Amino acid sequence: MSPLNFTHILTQAVDELSESSSYKGLFHQHTDGTPLPSARALQDIVELSRAILFPGYFGNSTVNSRTIKYHIGVNIERLFDLLTGQVLAGLCFTGNGECTCCTELQREEAALIAAKFISNLPGMRRVLATDVAAAYNGDPAAHSFGEVISCYPAIRAISNYRIAHELLKLGVPLIPRIITEMAHSETGIDIHPGAAIGSYFTIDHGTGVVIGETCVIGNNVKLYQGVTLGAKSFPLDADGKPIKGIPRHPILEDNVIVYSNATILGRITIGQGATVGGNIWVTEDVPAGARIVQTKAKK
Repeated sequence: MSPLNFTHILTQAVDELSESSSYKGLFHQHTDGTPLPSARALQDIVELSRAILFPGYFGNSTVNSRTIKYHIGVNIERLFDLLTGQVLAGLCFTGNGECTCCTELQREEAALIAAKFISNLPGMRRVLATDVAAAYNGDPAAHSFGEVISCYPAIRAISNYRIAHELLKLGVPLIPRIITEMAHSETGIDIHPGAAIGSYFTIDHGTGVVIGETCVIGNNVKLYQGVTLGAKSFPLDADGKPIKGIPRHPILEDNVIVYSNATILGRITIGQGATVGGNIWVTEDVPAGARIVQTKAKK
């Protein structure tokens, strides 16, 4: 059959898809000169950050102790330029699908945020070093720090989270969420950039882990695969819409272990040193040092 016979079908589809009522809430109105966040550029930013934080494991593998300063300098210069552009895109982008005008003031703000982020990289590396140590010390199958850095999905997910969390703290909209969702797609580990996570944090295996926006996680906490730190309910406003930003996810204090497929819901506290066993639901506070496991069925 000739393609011409399908013209009316294609034309009708174009007409329907171009109706404003069909794309309401789904359309981004572009403004000339206003940038959009770029997934490719953000991936480059993550890779550059990883190359700086873990030199030799990511980026240029020929780096050595004599050339490290040069390589980090080159990477930071490129990171600053890329990050400034993407931060500007985030500042210009609003949640209603429209662009605000990118002023010179916003461009200066974007450059300042990029510079502040880069100034925080040494501290970020120090914290990530504790995460690597926690993964290595907590897994008898790990043979070296290098294996952990190169192979473990948790390190990829946690490094994305720590990058995104720093940007969120600096007031960058949208971009942090894109960065953590990149790790979610890559590893199956879903960490919201708004969560507050301490040092020596590790996730064993990792697939299916969910950490909500308002979670607070202390130091030396270990999660296994399939763990959900979620919200129990969503309070609604007068219009029946969920109220945003209120604390609704769990608090895990220092030295907590949560085993696979446990579900912890609501603004509850899992006390210091507590252990939550696998495949159980927890919706009430757990005292410090407690051990919560499934009860055996009675015959």
